[in-house]
Amino acid sequence: MEKEEVKNIIESLLFISSEPLKIERISEITDTGEEMIKEIIDELIQKYSTSPMEIKEIAEGYLMTTRAQYAPWVRKLYQEKTTLKLSQAALETLSIIAYKQPISRAEIEEIRGVEVIAVLETLLERNIIRICGRKEGIGRPLLYGTTDKFLRYFGLKSLVELPPLEEFAAKVSEELITSEEKTNLESEEDNDPSASSGSS
Repeated sequence: MEKEEVKNIIESLLFISSEPLKIERISEITDTGEEMIKEIIDELIQKYSTSPMEIKEIAEGYLMTTRAQYAPWVRKLYQEKTTLKLSQAALETLSIIAYKQPISRAEIEEIRGVEVIAVLETLLERNIIRICGRKEGIGRPLLYGTTDKFLRYFGLKSLVELPPLEEFAAKVSEELITSEEKTNLESEEDNDPSASSGSS
């Protein structure tokens, strides 16, 4: 295939995919060398440099996304589908795991001062964290770390790009506040007598 045709195919794949695509996977699909694919992706990144869309390297792959400044409008369109609803306890636990991984449950509980079994189960079910081994020593406790889904949600290329802890805490708190405000608004609407069809 001509390079321009391969470029169109790669652009289509990036547009339609909801998961970051690794160069190896694109190479398998297009039967094109990885060096040319990287060259084409760099050209596409440049092409979208002035667009509301952008191609980002996330979790060791590439994903076409909307730019951050348009996120509020995307959230309005999809509402709950784009909101990762986590409790304050889950967010605190996730923050600890993100910055201290690999880390055991006992170590997390020592930092938080409370039991975290239920929270860990929730994060595991949502595939935001994973079991990444066992700690050497008595009992060989499980160790926890973050997943690619965590990187995608926060738009990170890798864990090296984690912002300072204070900035990360502020971001997850903002997500929690957004979720809580929506819940409170729904609760107020449910309790508003004027919203009832039987009100006079």
